[in-house]
Amino acid sequence: MPDMNARPQSELDHGFHPAVAAWFGAAFDAPTEAQRQAWPLIAAGHPTLIAAPTGSGKTLTAFLAAIDALVRESVEAPLPDQTRVLYVSPLKALSNDIRVNLLAPLAGIDQQLQAMGLPPHGITSAVRTGDTTPAERRAMVRRSPHILVSTPESLYVLLGSDSGRAMLADVRTVIVDEIHAVAPSKRGSHLALSLARLDALCGRAVVRVGLSATQKPLSLVADFLSGSGRQCEVVDVGHVRQRDLALELPPVPLEPIMGNDVWERVYDRVAELTVLHRTTLVFVNTRRMAERMARHLADRLGSEHVAAHHGSLAKEYRLDAEQRLKRGQLRVLVATASLELGIDIGDVDLVCQIGSPRSISAFLQRVGRSGHQVGGLPKGRLFPTSRDDLVECAALLDCVRRDELDLLHIPLAPLDVLAQQIVAEVGCREWREDALFDLVRQAWPYATLARSRFDAVVRMLADGYSSGRGVRGAYLHRDTAAGTLRVRRGGKMTAVTSGGTIPDNADFSVILEPQGHTVGTVHEDFAVESLAGDVFQLGNTSYRILRVEAGRVRVEDAQGAAPNIPFWLGEAPGRSDELSQGVARLRGEIDHLLQQRADARAAIEHAVDHLVARLGLDDAGARQIVDYLATARSALSALPTRDTLVMERFFDESGGTQLVLHAPYGSRINRAWGLALRKRFCRTFNVELQAAATEDAIVLSLADSHSFALDEVWRYLKSATAEQVLVQALLDAPLFNVRWRWNATTALALPRFSGGRKLAPQLQRMRSDDLLAAVFPDQVACLENLVGERQLPSHPLVDQTLDDCLHEAMDSQGWLALLRRMEAGQVRLVARDLPAPSALAMEILNARPYAFLDDAPLEERRTQAVASRRWSDPAAAGDLGALDAGAIAAVAGQAWPQPRNADEMHEALMSLACITDAEAAANPGWPAHLGALASGGRATRLVQGTARLWVARERLACLQAAYPQATASPPLVPPPDHDPWSGEVAMVEIVRARLGGFGPQAIDAIAAPLGWNLADTGFALAQLEREGYVMRGRFAPGVEVEQWCERHLLARIHRYTIGHLRREIEPVERRDFMRFLLDWQHVSQDTRLQGREALPQLLAQLEGFEAAAGAWEPELLGARMKDYSRQIGRASCRERV
Repeated sequence: MPDMNARPQSELDHGFHPAVAAWFGAAFDAPTEAQRQAWPLIAAGHPTLIAAPTGSGKTLTAFLAAIDALVRESVEAPLPDQTRVLYVSPLKALSNDIRVNLLAPLAGIDQQLQAMGLPPHGITSAVRTGDTTPAERRAMVRRSPHILVSTPESLYVLLGSDSGRAMLADVRTVIVDEIHAVAPSKRGSHLALSLARLDALCGRAVVRVGLSATQKPLSLVADFLSGSGRQCEVVDVGHVRQRDLALELPPVPLEPIMGNDVWERVYDRVAELTVLHRTTLVFVNTRRMAERMARHLADRLGSEHVAAHHGSLAKEYRLDAEQRLKRGQLRVLVATASLELGIDIGDVDLVCQIGSPRSISAFLQRVGRSGHQVGGLPKGRLFPTSRDDLVECAALLDCVRRDELDLLHIPLAPLDVLAQQIVAEVGCREWREDALFDLVRQAWPYATLARSRFDAVVRMLADGYSSGRGVRGAYLHRDTAAGTLRVRRGGKMTAVTSGGTIPDNADFSVILEPQGHTVGTVHEDFAVESLAGDVFQLGNTSYRILRVEAGRVRVEDAQGAAPNIPFWLGEAPGRSDELSQGVARLRGEIDHLLQQRADARAAIEHAVDHLVARLGLDDAGARQIVDYLATARSALSALPTRDTLVMERFFDESGGTQLVLHAPYGSRINRAWGLALRKRFCRTFNVELQAAATEDAIVLSLADSHSFALDEVWRYLKSATAEQVLVQALLDAPLFNVRWRWNATTALALPRFSGGRKLAPQLQRMRSDDLLAAVFPDQVACLENLVGERQLPSHPLVDQTLDDCLHEAMDSQGWLALLRRMEAGQVRLVARDLPAPSALAMEILNARPYAFLDDAPLEERRTQAVASRRWSDPAAAGDLGALDAGAIAAVAGQAWPQPRNADEMHEALMSLACITDAEAAANPGWPAHLGALASGGRATRLVQGTARLWVARERLACLQAAYPQATASPPLVPPPDHDPWSGEVAMVEIVRARLGGFGPQAIDAIAAPLGWNLADTGFALAQLEREGYVMRGRFAPGVEVEQWCERHLLARIHRYTIGHLRREIEPVERRDFMRFLLDWQHVSQDTRLQGREALPQLLAQLEGFEAAAGAWEPELLGARMKDYSRQIGRASCRERV
């Protein structure tokens, strides 16, 4: 026997068995800081959270302490077939990866035991996930592994079966990997309840070890891990780490939407970077982009060197891609978030991120996949895909340099998850309600759960989900006398087969024939819209459709035929609050810098230098950002930040207007604001609007009947009542029904299986609608029968669905806080009427369907009818928001009548309602035409006070109502069939008619010719504004007073202005360009220069141009100067020397 006292130094430091210490000493130079701090805590049985950057040895830290305990026990006696260590990972791929990585240390420790003359430890491990085969599951039942690797969903299933509970009853240590990935979701709440159930099963507090990337605040993650009432030790070695990060921009300026030619350059650059590195990982934000990127990279690098990796690929294909990358057979792997977590994929040299990942944590996690070893240097390159994305990516790099992190938010006590776990636990044994309530509150998300909410869920499970259906859908027997709960027949099976919180996505399986292998999945809509013979790509391989069946697409290998790219639909993640703050901070800095120089060009250069120096951007990237924001600021007079909000309004080609509210608060707040604003407009104008919300803006598409003062929109919603408006708006949005179906499924109200077969997605949707109609009749009621607002029922699932919509999909509390700041005057509010959309508005005008707040399809969006400028110089002088004075004059001239005879003069009187003496005198021929009409009894002249008005007989009744004391000369009576007029209505009609003949006018210019006071005129204008007939603003250049203009005339002025601006930069013919070029270079006969003083000007123009020395004097300078000679050149050189 070896001397057990002769222990290696590493074992003395950490208390490991000599064999374990010897293996570690041979495999590693020294423990990491995380390992040194964590091992004593784990050995002492403390709940421990290990927070460290990716690649710092966290997983080995947790496992080695647990393995050491098993080794020590095996030395004393053979290990019993009992599961002692449970490892829970959020990803099935990570679970498989961990089991493989356990083989090396277990084998190495066995060798050390053998060298010491000790028997092998006999430690076994197994994986239990949704991909585990039935044969493997039966083997685990016969002989439980000592280390079980699983997922949260599989742990839940094991806790619900007799064999699984027997396997887990002796667990001593639970390792929760990547805990930060599950904590901020319902999946985390589900896991927390499962861990509490595990403690109850084992009869003791199982030691919990959590592994996490550094989060903010870490104390919250620690509380989540340990559960309520238990102190968790935290090992935090910090997230600050050296990284090689930079932006990659195409050689042409970015636009609101990246064109195909620019994408080609991006593919070229990614391929170029791939060649310069051994292994490259490319992260994209969607599965469709993963397939597209993989396809184009395969065309450049060869299909054998490129693969795709995303959640819609079958497990075998994902695992094959991971292993090929690990073995060095792939040069580049294109992935979504499916590879974001710590799967071992070997050495990765470079990570490319296409588009902003929308959060700081996700970016750090993804970049951390490179240099994924202790002491490695992560290297990442960010590829922005639009101008707003460029600003966001620059802000993201700034946040990383400031060591900022996203704030973690954990949902509190989701009731749908609670319902599922109650059925699952009661399905295993009878429970007293009080004891079950105490068990639930041991999970941190439910630590503050009110007993009344718990009782409401129990009552729902015992009485049925809907009172109208009786106990048909109930899962529990509730003995109120004894205070106990027992499961009903079928409840336990439903809980096991329909468990989990991941919503069904209605995808079709793709089956490869003739093998019958599952390749992956495609979205239901893509499948049903496809035909036999169509070719599509999945996993960088082309497949030809043989036939589409219920829930399946059968395909064959298309042998490399050109494919279409399939699509998948899902919720896009919103930008994190902390990154939104970074975007607003960067905008605010540039806004401040642009104001520090009087000269616009100097201010731009100053801002560019600042970004290069502080953010480490290259000159091209910094200049694009500054030019973009400077152009927007020229039009809007301010840049939107957290403390400055900007609203703009402009006409579209249909005559309607677009209202864009710029608020860089992220899509969760903007979605809430947009829905509530849309509802407020609906109630005010009695019409449904199209609307969309992105990370930085909200757009409302208004019809030609909407007219209002732009500043008033800021006051449309009040913080005291805004949430009520939002709730009513939410009930009209598709979001509520989708979340309802998800929650009802999680709560087992909609079982995923029926009769042993999985329910088809369309049937699941129908059952969801039926349940909603039974629980919440107002939600599906005919709108014609609803009186007032929808009344919300008191029901756990309705409450939970509203909570999810308001606080997960949206941030209603953050929005209400913003409204309160606005009401307190803490936010600067800017409103601008513009002739064309500002640069900042272009991105939301081109928003994709996931941003829409209504159900109108993309092809019917009113934003498609917006015309914009082709280009604007960010340093150009003048106000980009002003209408063109020439356009105003032209439209006003066209609107003013030009009668050539008495009949046309009569038409002018009818269109304008009346004409003043001054207006008649200012137009030659009008007095004669008016006199002819008066002589024929077709017109007369009314006089009252200062008003001297010519009016047609057909308009006389209207004018007399407005001027009851007027005298008519010559006397004239209205037609016998005229309608009666009130004075107020008549005044509105007169102003309506008069505004149709003028351009923008101030209120005094409208009132004075009519002899009215400003109050009466303002009343008439307000009425017309409510009708949408007129609009007000400061339209003419340099005008500071408010003006009024008939909306169609104003729309025409806008079109003329845009046309004028576009013509200024209209492309010219080649011959015109060559003519300009010859003149500019002073080569044409009329522009050649003369005299010695002209030589410095020519040399300055030619500076930087390369040419042979012998060509300068006779060809370049001689062609540009009429009298150039060698003597002039030499004399100039001597003088400058």
